[in-house]
Amino acid sequence: MSDPSADKAALRRLALARRDALTPETRAAASARVADLVLALPDLARHGLVSAYWPIRSELDLRPLLVRLRERGQAVALPQVTPDGLVFRLVGEGEALARGGFGLSEPGPDAPAVRPRALLVPLAAFDRRGHRIGYGKGYYDRALADLERDGPLDAIGVAFAAQEVALVPDHPYDRRLGRIVTEDGVIETGA
Repeated sequence: MSDPSADKAALRRLALARRDALTPETRAAASARVADLVLALPDLARHGLVSAYWPIRSELDLRPLLVRLRERGQAVALPQVTPDGLVFRLVGEGEALARGGFGLSEPGPDAPAVRPRALLVPLAAFDRRGHRIGYGKGYYDRALADLERDGPLDAIGVAFAAQEVALVPDHPYDRRLGRIVTEDGVIETGA
């Protein structure tokens, strides 16, 4: 029997290599398409607050989407990595971000902490069942489990289509995403 952690590491490397191989022009066009698709999700529009992320390396770039969310009256939160896990903090347009661990840009500790009900979740790889592979530290799985205690979440994975894999090995503590949005469309996972 294979080790699911080793399988996840191999799938992560494969998906990230495919993501890294996309040209900057392809990534920009795909990011714009994902922004349009996310904004068209009718149930996302009912949330007054949406958590997203600030891109690193070759990740899907949500920065233009953040501007558009704010333009339609939605507040935006970004995660801050702390020793206790992710803390989601409000971030206004143009507010300075602090340099965090792992090369992240994140809100500082003085930004108001919030508990979002809608989250745009980064990922390294995903499957059509809504399982994701992150960067290996489990921050989002723990954060989603914590936020689920307040009731149902609208957790939406956002990625390039090239990051899809056939099957993500999953554990009981892994949190499934309800939808995944790529430049190819919206994948409803049934989660």
